[in-house]
Amino acid sequence: MTENAAQVDHRAMANAIRALAMDAVEAAKSGHPGMPMGAADIATVLFTRFLKFDPKAPDWPDRDRFVLSAGHASMLLYSSLYLLGYEAMTIEEIKNFRQLGSHTAGHPEFDLKAGIETTTGPLGQGIATAVGMAMAERHLNATFGDEMVDHFTYVLASDGDLMEGVSHEAISLAGHLKLDRLIVLYDDNHISIDGPTSLSDSTDTVERFDAAGWHTQRVDGHDPDAIAAAIEAARTSDRPSIIACRTIIGYGAPNKQGTSATHGAPLGADEVQAARLGLGWEAAPFEIPSPIRDAWRIAGLRSGKARSAWEKRLAALDHDVRNEFERRTRGELPVDLATAIRSLKETFAADRPEIATRKASELVLGAVNPAVPETIGGSADLTGSNNTRSPDLKDFSAEDYAGRYVHYGVREHGMAAAMNGMALHGGVIPYSGTFLVFSDYCRPSIRLAALMGIRVIHVFTHDSIGLGEDGPTHQPVEHLASLRAIPNLNVFRPADATETAECWQLALEARSRPSVLALTRQNVPGLRTSVTDENCCARGAYELAAATGQAKVTLFASGSEVSLALEARVILERDGIPTRVVSVPSFELFEEQSADYRRTILDDAPVRVAVEAAIRQGWDRFVGRDGGFVGMNGFGASAPYKSLYEHFGITAEAVVAEARRILDSLAPAEEA
Repeated sequence: MTENAAQVDHRAMANAIRALAMDAVEAAKSGHPGMPMGAADIATVLFTRFLKFDPKAPDWPDRDRFVLSAGHASMLLYSSLYLLGYEAMTIEEIKNFRQLGSHTAGHPEFDLKAGIETTTGPLGQGIATAVGMAMAERHLNATFGDEMVDHFTYVLASDGDLMEGVSHEAISLAGHLKLDRLIVLYDDNHISIDGPTSLSDSTDTVERFDAAGWHTQRVDGHDPDAIAAAIEAARTSDRPSIIACRTIIGYGAPNKQGTSATHGAPLGADEVQAARLGLGWEAAPFEIPSPIRDAWRIAGLRSGKARSAWEKRLAALDHDVRNEFERRTRGELPVDLATAIRSLKETFAADRPEIATRKASELVLGAVNPAVPETIGGSADLTGSNNTRSPDLKDFSAEDYAGRYVHYGVREHGMAAAMNGMALHGGVIPYSGTFLVFSDYCRPSIRLAALMGIRVIHVFTHDSIGLGEDGPTHQPVEHLASLRAIPNLNVFRPADATETAECWQLALEARSRPSVLALTRQNVPGLRTSVTDENCCARGAYELAAATGQAKVTLFASGSEVSLALEARVILERDGIPTRVVSVPSFELFEEQSADYRRTILDDAPVRVAVEAAIRQGWDRFVGRDGGFVGMNGFGASAPYKSLYEHFGITAEAVVAEARRILDSLAPAEEA
């Protein structure tokens, strides 16, 4: 380190962020220089004076979390991480901004090795995700104490983040829960891409947060001492805090600062040069003078002693407590889970309960939640319908953060984003419930969970027209296909109680992808009568009932329609048509099986028919374009579910008729 590092002032350190942001965006000919330049003072104060972290141990469990909710300002974060000394964030990465294979994407998501907790592209997602991080921190603190878990979640948010509807859900929930370890720094620059925010918004943002129960402050976002004083005050509040930092977007660019021209495009070579002159920045592009770089690196080492002290406290814990903390932190499941699932399967096979799969899920959770104490459940005001609460779960509330059941209220979007935050924080496994049709509200967060590869579990009940009288607005028909289209998302639709138990096990074991469980409102019969240690659903599709002899018909079905396929098989077999039934609880897992296994399941039966109370899209991979399909081709209606199945022709008789139709069409070719 140079001797002059101690003499480097705040302005020079903040200008290092501005220079790197200008240079990287200019080199890429793409990006958003305005916010990094405008918020550089905020970031410098936060990272060098307050944030608890260690670049030498990016995954230190008790580090503070930082969420750049305004993901377009990614060069603000990349510049800071490089300056602070994160090994994976080199100057070459900065030079390769927005280039293939770099750690410096246009809108980063999750890259813990490089110091990126989460930085969401879709505006609003970051602040909502941060609420989940703060919830996880409070829960683990209540579980393991201040000695192990005692950190803050900081957010840097933009005007756009706070315009998005999900932010309203998130701040309302955070205020209600009094998440006092959540601090939002609002880059209040009054500019969006179209121009001044006054074109579209006249909300007093600070008053909105105040109404939601937050601690609120306003400061000059270019006054480092004022920023620091506000953060100090926020850290002592008994409520979540927002600090509205009034800034100038593109600060330092003499002809473009304060305008939307700096928001989403490079400044241009002439403006960059003018900004360098105005800021007094004489270094060449991508070069940081040694005293400034050393001052940043010293700041990066600031929490090293705190981490060492924490590691000593961890080592001094009771052996069992330490092992439990470390297991949860690693994301490993307890060994008791497999035993619990095996016991459930034995019970279900013996009793063959005729119950809705949502009720079966509740029974599974009654065994899973005691065996897996890191689960945190919840529902979007539909607990009694989703059956997501097991008897052992107490409420997670401002009065008891040790509770494991969250009442999210009617906030599906915020709920799904908060679960992402919990999963990213680590140490907990979040799940929650709503109706399948309302997965539309959750979809942006589900997509991000799949993109980031994190374990969250969505329980979506009322999974078809089988929900009945609530009518077509509540009856999902396209939703299974829509969710199955998301890469790296497991969509499970179990057929009975045993499959429900197996799908829950698979969802919990899927550490690098989110899962959906689509569950029925109506009762379905118990189908599996034998017990095996093998998880049949892990194959995605498996033969549930074999044909008598060489199969002429294969019936593929999921969920509640598997029992219809079995009824149809009885009729076809009775009429001398050998028929097999394949249960398909997961398209995604089936696609991951070996070619030989997939070929065995698809078989060479001349007739293939798929059955699902939803649209056909996706089923052609099983039945082919010329195969049969019994399901929906439009929206539902309001009536008791049995009447609806009759009305829309989703019956065992309809399946038989479809199989016979194809058989009859093949007869001339066979005779010839």
